[in-house]
Amino acid sequence: MAMTLEERKAQVRGYLGRTVRIEIDRPIGYAHHKEKYDLLYPINYGYIPDVLGGDGEALDVYLMGVDTPVTEFFGRIIGIVHRENDVEDKLIMAPDGICFTAEEITEAIDFQERYYRTFVEAWQPSV
Repeated sequence: MAMTLEERKAQVRGYLGRTVRIEIDRPIGYAHHKEKYDLLYPINYGYIPDVLGGDGEALDVYLMGVDTPVTEFFGRIIGIVHRENDVEDKLIMAPDGICFTAEEITEAIDFQERYYRTFVEAWQPSV
């Protein structure tokens, strides 16, 4: 059963600021062959195990601030990639204590998100 838009947004917003474990299935350097184009991943990309996203598959996460390929990571969710023309949103993770601006996130994920209408919501910890 598909999530409603409200359920989808509530789910991803509930992760902002939380520390979670992700598994990486597309590490830095991974070549993903799509139907109309190929993607080369400049950052690690994975998912939160056992959590389904809006597309009915694992909830996807971009990992920023880690410059080497990894297979899993514990980090803080620092942003959301809201997709306006898709059934899923994506999360942004970084090592604890590191934050990126919405502009920095947008630039880092453009390799894949250029194919969608998106906007980035960046989390800023309270001081």
